Amino acid sequence: MPCVLGLDIGTTSTIGILIRLPDQVLGLVSRPVTLSSPHPGWAEEDPRQWWANACAITRELIATSGIAPDEIAAVGVTGMLPAVVLLDREDELIRPSIQQSDGRCAEEVAEIAAEIPEADFLARAGNGINQQLVTAKLRWLEKNEPEAFARIGTVFGSYDYVNWRLTGVKAIEQNWALEAGFVDVATDEIADDLVALAHISRAAVPPRCLSHAILGAVTAQAAAETDLPAGTPVVGGAADHIASALCAGVLSPGDVLLKFGGSVDVLIASGTVAPDPRMYLDYHLVPGLYMPNGCMATGGSGLNWFVSTFAGGEREAAAREGLTLHQYLDRLAAGVPVGAEGVHVLPYFLGEKTPIHDPVIRGAFSGLSLSSGLPHLWRALLEAYAYAIRHHVEVLNDMGHATTHYLVSDGGSNSTVWMQIVADVLQVPLQRLEGHPGSCLGAAWTAAVGAGLAGEWAGVSRFISLRDRIEPQVSNQPIYERGYESFRALYGQLRGMTT
Repeated sequence: MPCVLGLDIGTTSTIGILIRLPDQVLGLVSRPVTLSSPHPGWAEEDPRQWWANACAITRELIATSGIAPDEIAAVGVTGMLPAVVLLDREDELIRPSIQQSDGRCAEEVAEIAAEIPEADFLARAGNGINQQLVTAKLRWLEKNEPEAFARIGTVFGSYDYVNWRLTGVKAIEQNWALEAGFVDVATDEIADDLVALAHISRAAVPPRCLSHAILGAVTAQAAAETDLPAGTPVVGGAADHIASALCAGVLSPGDVLLKFGGSVDVLIASGTVAPDPRMYLDYHLVPGLYMPNGCMATGGSGLNWFVSTFAGGEREAAAREGLTLHQYLDRLAAGVPVGAEGVHVLPYFLGEKTPIHDPVIRGAFSGLSLSSGLPHLWRALLEAYAYAIRHHVEVLNDMGHATTHYLVSDGGSNSTVWMQIVADVLQVPLQRLEGHPGSCLGAAWTAAVGAGLAGEWAGVSRFISLRDRIEPQVSNQPIYERGYESFRALYGQLRGMTT
C-alpha cells in the first residue's frame, strides 16, 4: 500500500508524519521552532526555519522508516493561520512572518471598523473585524514599515509558503483566504474589494485552492533538499486546527475538540454558516461542512514562557524525579487546593483573540500573598486557560451550537492535572485520544483523499483510538464557579489599563 507524508508547520515545532495506508504510522519526527516577540504583543517567526525543518524531517523520516522514497505517493502540509508571509517581486522573503497571535494592529483594526460597519463585513467575509485579519496586519506594515510594504509581491500563509518551496506553485488555501478576510462567503471566492481593503494589489494574492485539491508536484530542487521523489503530488493543505479536529473525529454537530497546542483552540462541526464576530468561521475539511471555532493567542506558548522565565531553578529537582519541568510543576500544582488559594491569572500575554478580540490587553497575576509560591502560580495559570475555554463554550452555546461531546488533543492533553481542571471548570467529561499525533496526520489524510488514495474522510479514525475519559468532580464546581466569575471580572477591571 502507498505511503503519504504529512507536515505540520506549527508555532512551537515543525512535525512530520509518514503513514502507510490504510492505518499504519511509520514515523513521527519534530523540530523546534523559535517564536520571537521583540516588542509587547508581537509574534514573529522565520519561514526559512520552517523550510529547513521540513527538509530535515522529511529526510529523517525516509531514512529511518526503511521505505523507498518512491513509495511516498502524496504530500500534505498543515500549519497555523493566518500567519502572514511576504515575498518581494523576486520571490525573496521580505521580513519575518507576522503570526496569527500577533497583536500589534489594534489601531488598524479600529481604522477598518470606522470605514465599514462590522455587521456588513461579517455578513460578507464570514469573520469579524479583529486582530486576526491579514488586512489589519498589512495596514500596520504600510504605516510602520513602508519600505517593506512597498516591496510586497506575494502575500500568503505558513503552509502556503512550504507548499511553494515544495512545488514552485503559489496559492492560498481556502481557510487562510477566509480568515485573512479576503473571501466572500456567499460565493466562496476571493473578492477584489475585500483584498483592496488591505491596500495591496490584487496580483499579490495568489489563487485560492481547496484543501484536498492537487496543487502541484515536488520540483527537482525540492527533491534534492527533501529526498522526496520529484513529481510527488502535493495538495492545497489545511489549517492546523481543522486538520486536528478531523483526526479527532469531529464530524457531527455537537462534537467539540479542545486542542491544546501552542495556542488553545475550541472547535465544533456545523452544517450551516452562522457568522458571529466573537468567533472565527472556517471550512471543515469535509466539503459542505463548516467549523466555527475560537483560538486563544496563547496556550502551550504561554506555559512554555512561564517555565523558561520562572521555573529554571527547578530543573535539577525535576530531573531527579525523571520529569520534565512541565510535569514537575503539574505534580506541585496537584498539591495546591482547587482555586489556587485565591491566585488568579489573565493569560493574555499576546493580547487575546476570541472571544474578546482585545489585542492591547496584557497578562496579569492577581491575588498573590507571601504564602503564594511557584505551585500556586502554575495551578492558577492552568485554571485560567480552563476559564477561558468555558468563556468560549458559553459563546458557542449562545450562537446556537449544542456542545455535547468533548474530545481533547495535542500535547497539553497529556497533562492529567490540566485536563482534570478543565473537566471540573466545564463540568463535562473529556475524552482523551490515543495515537493522535496532532495536525500532521490530518495533513497526510487530506493528501490521501486528494490524491485518490483514500475514499472517505472518516477513514482517518483508523489511526486513532480512545484513551481514558476524564470525569468532572462535582465537588469542585462551586469553587470554580466563583473562580470563573473572578476571571471574567478581572478582565473587566484591567481592560484598557495598558501603557
